[in-house]
Amino acid sequence: MLRPPRRLPRPLRRAASTGPGPGRRLLLSTPIFYANGPPHIGHLYSALLADALHRHRGLRGAGPGRLSTGTDEHGLKIQQAAAAAGTSPPELCQRVSGLFRQALTQAAVSFTDFIRTSEPHHQRAVRHFWGALQDGGALYKGCYEGWYCTPEECFLPESQLAERRDAQGRPCKVSLETGHQVHWTKEENYMFRLSAFRDPLRDWLRDNPGAIAPDPFYQRVLRWLEEDLPDLSVSRERSRLQWGIPVPSDPTQTIYVWVDALVNYLSVVGYPETHGEWWPAAHHVVGKDILKFHAVYWPALLMAAGLPPPERIFVHSHWTVRGQKMSKSLGNVIDPAACIGQYTLDGFRYFLLRQGVPERDCDYYDEKVVKLVNSELADALGGLLNRSTALSINPSNTYPCFSESCFPKVSDYREAKGLGRASAEDYELVASVASLPLQVASYFEGFQIYKALECIALCVRQTNGFFQRHKPWKLDRRDPAEQLWLDTIIHVTLECLRVYGTLLQPVIPHTADRLLSRLAVEPEERGLSSLTFLPRYDGKPCPFEGRELGPDTGVLFHRLEKPRQRQHQIETKKL
Repeated sequence: MLRPPRRLPRPLRRAASTGPGPGRRLLLSTPIFYANGPPHIGHLYSALLADALHRHRGLRGAGPGRLSTGTDEHGLKIQQAAAAAGTSPPELCQRVSGLFRQALTQAAVSFTDFIRTSEPHHQRAVRHFWGALQDGGALYKGCYEGWYCTPEECFLPESQLAERRDAQGRPCKVSLETGHQVHWTKEENYMFRLSAFRDPLRDWLRDNPGAIAPDPFYQRVLRWLEEDLPDLSVSRERSRLQWGIPVPSDPTQTIYVWVDALVNYLSVVGYPETHGEWWPAAHHVVGKDILKFHAVYWPALLMAAGLPPPERIFVHSHWTVRGQKMSKSLGNVIDPAACIGQYTLDGFRYFLLRQGVPERDCDYYDEKVVKLVNSELADALGGLLNRSTALSINPSNTYPCFSESCFPKVSDYREAKGLGRASAEDYELVASVASLPLQVASYFEGFQIYKALECIALCVRQTNGFFQRHKPWKLDRRDPAEQLWLDTIIHVTLECLRVYGTLLQPVIPHTADRLLSRLAVEPEERGLSSLTFLPRYDGKPCPFEGRELGPDTGVLFHRLEKPRQRQHQIETKKL
């Protein structure tokens, strides 16, 4: 193969407007989803993780933010899927892209940008990016042969293959990770000098240990960089692949679908003209199956084009269904729309974000959804709101006053005995809830949203214990001392609920809105930057004290019915 002289990677151009500090811009992104089939809960999980991060950042008032998503519409898979469906690639993509936009909108994903790689402005960005690679000497033309996996749109080395038999019993090779069949392919392609970027990639990761999270995935990428890093084929013969962007100045070649797709993160922020206002302040949310594309190929391509890698790459694992991988052949692909219809929008959002653990695969089954959502949303959170705002307990329908004599501030709650009515467990509750906003922010920052929700759920249980322990329904309002303590119990409980409602907004936006509205918390009072808990305990005024509560709109979250006899919500949409 003919190779041009090697050149060192060029110095990276950093945008001045993306430095740390308040008010800085940030792009959060989902992967763009492949438009060869309708969405399933794996797609939705990626989008909900990014959405929760985007919403949480907005509530912190951290500065301008964008959330991008969209559909990846080129490649051999789509060309073949369209032929099998008796339609054209553009028609197939138009239909499937619409399904994704509809599904994400139905799931209340607050995207600001929905990009399609078939759009002219994206294609112009890809051509410009290709030119930058070529100008930097990162591309050369050569004959390439190897095992190509069409479903994954990539060549695989022998070390990632296994021997199997196909449906007719004939021996074949398949991808070890996915089980997809591969085929030996030989063609003349453009190659990207990936091997020249091993050291720059290592330096980038060494200097930015938080660039890939959670840590097990960071370590996985470091191990990859210890192995061979062969040059990457970045085009296909146009005779094999017509549905894609032609290589500029070489109409016999089509740009590799992954190069095309990855550039969406630049084209969405105005590359090549105005991307500097946002890039490299970008956080990508991706599944573990596309980690190498995002954590090895994409940073290397960016470096070759003279651009810095994204700030962070958040990686999550997959969802199985009753212990089995989702697959059309097994008939167990979960349709998000059916789940939202059965478990409600916020119920299903809460389940995926509460149960999904980025480091390991998570298992879905209907009974688990019902049990979790009923326990934590309907019973614990909804029951607490219902009991603490009931007219029998709070006939004035107001945010009652806090009594410092009943609940005095102490430096050590173990010495509080005899000073008021509050017990050691009550002081533990106040300490837990006071530290909750920072704890939740830390978990969001570390891409551990499920841990943030676990902490909130634990505090909700503690608050229920507080309410149950003091039995306010048994206190006599006619006794002034009892009245003070009763009002204090309700005040503390409503303050806890206000914190929970505020912190849950990124995850269950509609339920959180109803909760906060019931507590008469105004829209401008729902941010995280100004969230303070129980100011009266610290001798400061509470703006909610004495305020009339909002209208009672009934049960906060209705209990879900037990799953119907069928085991799964099976995808019914047909291409």
